[in-house]
Amino acid sequence: MLLAQQIVADINRRGNHVGDRLPPERLMLEEYQVGRGTLRESLRFLELQGVISLRPGPGGGPVVERPDSTALATSLTLLLQFANAPFRTIAESRAGLEPVMAQLAAERMSDEQLADLKASVDTMKRHLGDQRIFLEENKRFHDVIAHGSGNAMFGYLIDALLDILDGSAIGIDYPEVRREAVQDAHAQIYEAIASRDPLASSQAMADHIDQYLRYAERKFPDVLNEPISWTG
Repeated sequence: MLLAQQIVADINRRGNHVGDRLPPERLMLEEYQVGRGTLRESLRFLELQGVISLRPGPGGGPVVERPDSTALATSLTLLLQFANAPFRTIAESRAGLEPVMAQLAAERMSDEQLADLKASVDTMKRHLGDQRIFLEENKRFHDVIAHGSGNAMFGYLIDALLDILDGSAIGIDYPEVRREAVQDAHAQIYEAIASRDPLASSQAMADHIDQYLRYAERKFPDVLNEPISWTG
């Protein structure tokens, strides 16, 4: 672990970017003065965290990557599983977090992100008959707002929570009438954010998440009470 931390510190110190190759194993063994097994275990750990990829063959070796929320989602899932927490935990967390994200997004979201948000709303409306596209755009909409909040923690956290609480994976179905209601809520949230109204954006998001919880409580209470488990 100490060696992995040193390797990351050196990546930052050198100013390495995604796609840059790290020194070959021979040079890293000389630089860090450790055994081959220790170095490989440290590199494998960093690969699991998404910091590097290990490419085989001549010219391969460790290559710098950009970590995403995958490792965070896995860690949260395991923590919640061993705490015997139900899926309701994730839904309630979103109810507390996402109104704050929408409020910040109204103040900080760039014009490019705002255009991306509008595109998501429009795409969902055009494809209300397709649940797969609906789910993709639903996740995209909330992702854009989270990252548009200007708070990196919110961006990664909502990515992780949505990975865990994927409606199609835990059995929550969305008939077309419900998809229409969600699309309408997204349109209202977009209008509030586009108007740069923090309070209206927060309230619109709070209403949207509350409607989702009420729908899930009414139609799928057993799903919300299902214990979270790591499925890979």
